[in-house]
Amino acid sequence: MNTREDLPGIVGNGVYFVRWTLISLLMGTVCGLVGTAFGFGVAYSQQFFRENPFMLFLMPVSGILIVLVHKALDQVGNKGTNLILESISSTEQIRFSTLPCIFISTILSHLTGASAGKEGAALQIGGCIGNTLGGLFHMDERDKKVAIMSGMSGCFGAIFGTPLAASMFGMEVISVGVAYYAALVPCVFSAFIGSFISSRLGLHGEAFTILHVPEFSLKPAALIVLLALLGAFVSVCFCILLHEVQKLYKAKLQNVYARILTASALFIGLSLVFGREYCGAGFNLVEAAMEGNVPYEAFLLKMLFTAVALGGGFKGGEIVPTLAVGASMGAAFGNLLGFEPSLCAACGMLALFAGVTNCPVATIFMGFELFGFEGMKYFALAVSVSFALSGYYGLYSSQKFTYSKTRTEFINRKAH
Repeated sequence: MNTREDLPGIVGNGVYFVRWTLISLLMGTVCGLVGTAFGFGVAYSQQFFRENPFMLFLMPVSGILIVLVHKALDQVGNKGTNLILESISSTEQIRFSTLPCIFISTILSHLTGASAGKEGAALQIGGCIGNTLGGLFHMDERDKKVAIMSGMSGCFGAIFGTPLAASMFGMEVISVGVAYYAALVPCVFSAFIGSFISSRLGLHGEAFTILHVPEFSLKPAALIVLLALLGAFVSVCFCILLHEVQKLYKAKLQNVYARILTASALFIGLSLVFGREYCGAGFNLVEAAMEGNVPYEAFLLKMLFTAVALGGGFKGGEIVPTLAVGASMGAAFGNLLGFEPSLCAACGMLALFAGVTNCPVATIFMGFELFGFEGMKYFALAVSVSFALSGYYGLYSSQKFTYSKTRTEFINRKAH
């Protein structure tokens, strides 16, 4: 080993570490504060909706306000999370107006019960913060991409309270088969700082208890693999449904006001027919599923409610509804076969998340943070099988598959 030749590299790594540590401290703090404000805004909106049932019928008003906000901030046609992914994988630019637009629109959506999440919005808010700080520090394009990933992880960690998953998700979601490890330190530091600040300010992440985890053996492992096969299939169906409904809205209703008013009318009608259990983000379904108390059709209805709301223009993201769909599907599977519906709900949730996001490592970390380590062997089975069999579909059409899921082959294609 030539110590002299290695010395410049060691010094350069040290400079990188110090520089990005300082930047991450600022990034995590900003993301923590903004994410906490956003998280409380969404939480209060959800609570107000639950306490005031008439808000469902104000959904058309909320929809019109969302369109007006987009027009005022020149964000009509905004690509959402796809824009953030494209800013890293290409030269797409993020404008600061994205942040207030998605912030306000998501709260308006939850105020009237739209089936939408908040973590997708968190990725957009965090990406916008990262891009803005990158501009303030006059970063070059490569460093700005790292800053955007760091912001995504920081806000995701702050809002969802899963810093391990957030750290990996920011690097893993961009390009399947390649993780941007140059962003490892910034993403980890930002996620943990953002999560720490939000928890200290009273915004706590979700956690669920699995009622019983059986000893790992052939039969329960085989049943979890079977559940993961179902999860892969449902994840593909969910992605297709979300994309096709959005295309149908745009093809039939070019006017954005008509589109969101139609979505409002359909959503209200569905709620009156099937009940309000499928309104909102869906953690109510997750909690019921963990106890094995959800109808067999719950996951299908949640998919439909989510596609109608998001496809028509309501905002917030697909991640929490995805978890609700997965948990409901898993509990139904467990009840049908008489096998541990609580464990199946957890594994179903993770299988669906891995299938629609194509982020297996982040999903396994999420399993640890949401459910603890006792079921880790089952989590790994569910995630790996669903990821491998869900094909090249995904929530985000701008997500790239750099390498094949099943072969050591460079393919460089976008998600369906």
